Amino acid sequence: MQLQQLAYFVAVAEVRHFTQAAEILHVAQPSLSKQIRALETELGASLFSRARGNITLTPAGEALLPLAKRILADVDTARLEVQELAGLRRGRVRLGATPSLCAGLLADVLRRFHDSYPGVQLIVEEGGSRDLVRELTRGSIDLALVILPLVGDPPLDTTPILREHLVVASPAGGSGIPRRSYLRIEDLRNRPLVMFRSGYDLREATINACRAAGFEPRFAVEGGEMDAVLRFVEAGLGIAVVPSMVLAGRPALRGTELVVSDEAHRSQPGPGLLRTIALAHRKDVALTHAARAFQETLETFLVEVGLAGSLPAGVETLVTAR
Repeated sequence: MQLQQLAYFVAVAEVRHFTQAAEILHVAQPSLSKQIRALETELGASLFSRARGNITLTPAGEALLPLAKRILADVDTARLEVQELAGLRRGRVRLGATPSLCAGLLADVLRRFHDSYPGVQLIVEEGGSRDLVRELTRGSIDLALVILPLVGDPPLDTTPILREHLVVASPAGGSGIPRRSYLRIEDLRNRPLVMFRSGYDLREATINACRAAGFEPRFAVEGGEMDAVLRFVEAGLGIAVVPSMVLAGRPALRGTELVVSDEAHRSQPGPGLLRTIALAHRKDVALTHAARAFQETLETFLVEVGLAGSLPAGVETLVTAR
């Protein structure tokens, strides 16, 4: 099995067309087909079904595709790491982050890192926590800022770095939300919610909290990314459960702390609804020098802003000075 064969296989699997894959790879189509046939012979299984001109993956092809992508991604990372050590290039950091962090603290961290390492290429992928875990395990990104606990048992090392409160976002001009210092989960009953698309941990956290309180949430609109959800709330479509940090710089919205009910003392609020953010990377792949430098920059930044008291409202750092 050769890396070139895997690259040819992945290209055909993505476009489902041998000629187009050959054009993308700048190789002759007969050569590409020959290499894929050699790979199939090596594996003892057909990877593509070619019935009636339609190219589809066989079960063997479906099994190989994620593995082939991860192998190729790891080889690319290894090549960059060696070139970095050899002084030919200065590296690359592929970082995944949730939309709330992209809209909040991350920009300042990236600026600091870029100033310190201007030759390092920065690639940021924005997505829900579950999506980022999947991309991290596939080798598509090097580091990810994700929400704990992780779903399932992915092979990742995680370092908790932040804890933040979840709040109910509503129009600042009023939307029938009581003007109290906090809201209970039960206060969301029968209220129209603006809901994130699947893949966002906030979607699951909100739905699970409502179900634990004995009711199904009612959606006014669902399927949005963070910016869309906040804009829909501003337009009065409904309310949304969001991290407190995303409301900074949005005067058209107000945030009300969301708490868990205290059944023993109904007149008193329970603990706030919190979530923990962690920096994650794969256990089976050592971080590159560039990725380690980013981790150090991030942790130093969080220590400094924590000591200075300049973190957004409702956010606290879990990183301590070394």
